Amino acid sequence: MLIDRAEITIEAGHGGAGSVSFGLGKHSGPNGGTGGKGGDLYIRSTSDITLLNQFSREFDFKAEDGERGDKFNKTGKGGNDLELLVPVGTSIINKETGELIVELTKVDQKELICKGGIGGKGNFEFKNPRRTTPEFAQPGLPGEKYKVILSLKLIADYGLIGLPNAGKSSLLNELTAAKAKIANYPFTTLFPNIGAIGNKFIADIPGLIENASIGKGLGIGFLKHIEKVSVLLHCISVESSDILKDYEIVRNELGKYNKELLNKKEIILLTKSDLIDGKELEKKLKILKKKSDKVFTISIHDWEAIEKLKQLLK
Repeated sequence: MLIDRAEITIEAGHGGAGSVSFGLGKHSGPNGGTGGKGGDLYIRSTSDITLLNQFSREFDFKAEDGERGDKFNKTGKGGNDLELLVPVGTSIINKETGELIVELTKVDQKELICKGGIGGKGNFEFKNPRRTTPEFAQPGLPGEKYKVILSLKLIADYGLIGLPNAGKSSLLNELTAAKAKIANYPFTTLFPNIGAIGNKFIADIPGLIENASIGKGLGIGFLKHIEKVSVLLHCISVESSDILKDYEIVRNELGKYNKELLNKKEIILLTKSDLIDGKELEKKLKILKKKSDKVFTISIHDWEAIEKLKQLLK
């Protein structure tokens, strides 16, 4: 199961309190030290697309507080920083304002999100000729705190799109080492799957249906993943009685969601080609070539066609 959205609270550490202390003898006088700085909170991206799953069980994350200042004007120890790992392609959004804080578009991108609070001054800092024995210190400042939305958009080279049961998951499994669930009923794929051919990534976007852009079926939750894909692999099953209608339904939903998606490069794949005879296959191929000059027939049972597609995608 791939979670692509999470809401969490993140907080940097509180600055340690300054101390109130007085020395004796030759060390007499105020000597309370300053509190340590609170730890910062960072977010770093990795290539593991499942990392938002960790936020389904824990929702509050806080860096370590700074320690209290000590006598002899010793500064308290600073709090340890906290680093959260998220998938590359994750946007960090301030839940209260809707403002985009940062978008992590590269692997190993590290961003400071919450700054730790500074430590409070000890009473040593408040000593002066007129105030020789200050009996107070500062408490230290809180670290920055935000309620944020983590929203993942898969960053892939290719995106498999099409109506439910167009053979996308089966094709992904055959092209890559992915193990996407397959079955002969709609919406088998409830979450995006991803696989790799060499250094190229292919995302299997759950099946779109008419009015998906306004929430029908699996809704727009997965349309957003297409935005970060470089090339669309549009799968249309030869079993369809109207392949042109199937093609237009998906294209229309893409356009309703974001017209820019219609400008992406597209390869049409006429899938399950082993299920009809050659004459009928050529007829359907001819129909789709009116829409694009990049149309290929494919079947997971046709080793030669699979190898050709692999080489094309590489």
